Amino acid sequence: MNNEITESVKTIDIAVIIKNSDSKFLKSLPNFVIQIIAKIIKQDEINQIIDKNNEYYGVDFLPKVIKELNVKVEIEGKENLPDNGKCFFVANHPFGMLDGLILTNIVGEKYGNLKAIGNEFFMFIPNLRPIIANVSVFNKNSRIDIIELEKIHASDIPITHFPYGIVSRVHKFKIQDNYWKKSFISKSISKQRDIVPIRFYGKNSNLFYAVYLFRQVFRIKMDLELILLPREFFRKKGKTIKVKILKPIPYHELNKSLSHWDWAQKIRSIVYNSENS
Repeated sequence: MNNEITESVKTIDIAVIIKNSDSKFLKSLPNFVIQIIAKIIKQDEINQIIDKNNEYYGVDFLPKVIKELNVKVEIEGKENLPDNGKCFFVANHPFGMLDGLILTNIVGEKYGNLKAIGNEFFMFIPNLRPIIANVSVFNKNSRIDIIELEKIHASDIPITHFPYGIVSRVHKFKIQDNYWKKSFISKSISKQRDIVPIRFYGKNSNLFYAVYLFRQVFRIKMDLELILLPREFFRKKGKTIKVKILKPIPYHELNKSLSHWDWAQKIRSIVYNSENS
């Protein structure tokens, strides 16, 4: 029965994705390697979740996935969510997939409609497309995506964002985000959006960071550890994830006493120092 489901439902089909990619290297991979990759990225498991909840889209899809994983979310500071949702809800990025679902679900439960700034991989899941503001991590953003993102920034819709842009690695001998990008500060000021900092507690497996350190030692540029993110996603099954929502930072407080880059690092520090507050 399960074999019938996984063969008939192919929302995520790594073979097709590779075939349609611009990478000559990926297209040269033999079929048996592609099959191994499909197993590593948990293609069948992901497709089963999508198929089981295929009538749900956007904010309605998020709690269904969290429920499928039997993940319990403990939230501290819900009272810090402002009445006006025209904000950037920014967070550290320890997990890569689950923290994105939880962050958007928290904001979606409070405000309803929202946009999540996410990379192109999330666009492969039709159920998430209505809430994703596509930002390419590995390729140049298209003119259409840039125009659409500017419209979103100018709107009153809540925006969730991970300012580091990628999943936390080892930085200064700790598992944490590297320096946050400053774009959310610039847009916060120009579009008059307050900032709500959010802290996620936890990390991925030791294997994830070992692969990262291995490629650093041998100067391998390809982000090999990213292929393990679906595995990390399913490893959180049945776990408790702790989240802390901090007090909003009004956009008008982001004055010229600091550069936009320095403001981004200050808010990053507020997030990581929150466990001591």
